Amino acid sequence: MDFLALFGIYVAVVLTCIALVCKYSGHQQTPLGRLFDSVTRGYAQIVPSELVGINTFGNNCLQNPILLCQINNWNNLFLNVHLLLEIAVYAEFSFEIFGFCLEMGTSLISLCVPYILLALKSYVFYLCCSRDPGTLTKGNHTAQLKVYQYDEKLFQKGIRCPTCDLVKPARSKHCRVCNRCVQRFDHHCVWVNNCIGAQNTRYFLLYLVSVCAMAGDISVLIADMLVHTVVRTGLLHAQYLDEQGQQQPVGPLFIIQHLFLTFPRIVFMLGFLVFVFFLLAGYSLFHMYLALVNQTSNEWFKGKGHRCQHGYSHSGQQCRTTYNPFRGFYHRGILKNLGEILWPLCPVTKKDN
Repeated sequence: MDFLALFGIYVAVVLTCIALVCKYSGHQQTPLGRLFDSVTRGYAQIVPSELVGINTFGNNCLQNPILLCQINNWNNLFLNVHLLLEIAVYAEFSFEIFGFCLEMGTSLISLCVPYILLALKSYVFYLCCSRDPGTLTKGNHTAQLKVYQYDEKLFQKGIRCPTCDLVKPARSKHCRVCNRCVQRFDHHCVWVNNCIGAQNTRYFLLYLVSVCAMAGDISVLIADMLVHTVVRTGLLHAQYLDEQGQQQPVGPLFIIQHLFLTFPRIVFMLGFLVFVFFLLAGYSLFHMYLALVNQTSNEWFKGKGHRCQHGYSHSGQQCRTTYNPFRGFYHRGILKNLGEILWPLCPVTKKDN
């Protein structure tokens, strides 16, 4: 099989995996989920429950937030895939790339940075999975109603959650996956098997940044190793005989093909990590922006539907005031917005705008 055919298969597999993730990211069960059900059940027996996620709160958990309910297998599928990919990347880095980089003259300190980032990421990942995102219960519901004012656009007074049978505080939302209402709800993250809310948004941001830093750092080390390999072997100045028997200097495509066939797993991993880096960099910047303007992704997408164009909303009704989805109702200035992420507002503190 020639290089182009092998590379085409690689690209097709990667794009197919991305398409499947995008297609089934909002579904409760999928064909892959059924396949992994038996695996996740056994996996859950050996992994601490905190790493499996905060698990699903049922209606009984609304009276007792400490009670952990049945694990959602679909979310465990994403969490397990995430952990298995991380193990595969670090196994390849430790048992093959680490030695190559040492031979190429890379400093030991530089090679230890990915492990430091892994430790940091594992800690914030644990916090993101295990911390309560801000579950609304009958015990804290009255106090939570005083935290945020209703903007009467995205959040209106008197709206009751039919599942929890509680009046929804401003900025809260019922998560159909966890079956609970969450204070300052952002979204349900399948990669950590937990909702992202008022109490764990700071950990989620650190988690995104740490994973992005891991992917970027290992990508740089791999790229540096491959460049040193090309330079030391003299491949840049090599020549080959074409079909007419004439000597031709090697080009970029020949070098890439040589590296691909010589280090297939390493080149595969480099492509995967570069893709993950740019994907997470964009996603991290989006959530950093939301933190700066004191918005959640839930409010961002809901607010786009309330944006007025030529005096009319998307529903066709005339707008009395213009709603700006790029700067929400709860914006209080960058420093106060960031402070609210780092130190969530206490239920007894009434928010002033």
